[in-house]
Amino acid sequence: MASLMVEITAPSELEAERIGRALVEEGLASCANLLPGVRSLYRWKGKVEEAFETMLLVKTTGSALPRLTGRVRSLHSYECPCIAAFEIAGGNPDYLAWIEAECSMHGSHAAPKDPGG
Repeated sequence: MASLMVEITAPSELEAERIGRALVEEGLASCANLLPGVRSLYRWKGKVEEAFETMLLVKTTGSALPRLTGRVRSLHSYECPCIAAFEIAGGNPDYLAWIEAECSMHGSHAAPKDPGG
């Protein structure tokens, strides 16, 4: 199963925290890192916009992604929130196993102690 890193932007640190906490508590993500102070430039409805946002980097699995996407859309204040998933090509096998264990439907795998996000 593929481990994924999902980029999500939110208009405030409070909203990002609320979304990230829900995803982790509901088992849709193993971890959510909040990166406040992101300056975004983007085109929206034909106009160039600028905003300061908080970015979430969320670790999940391919099988959890559809539910995660739906949950973010239900919690998010944006009309069209950024939810972009990237496959994790490699890394610490124990950490990748922890992502899988935390996001599995049955939680049947034992997670390593304190992976540190």
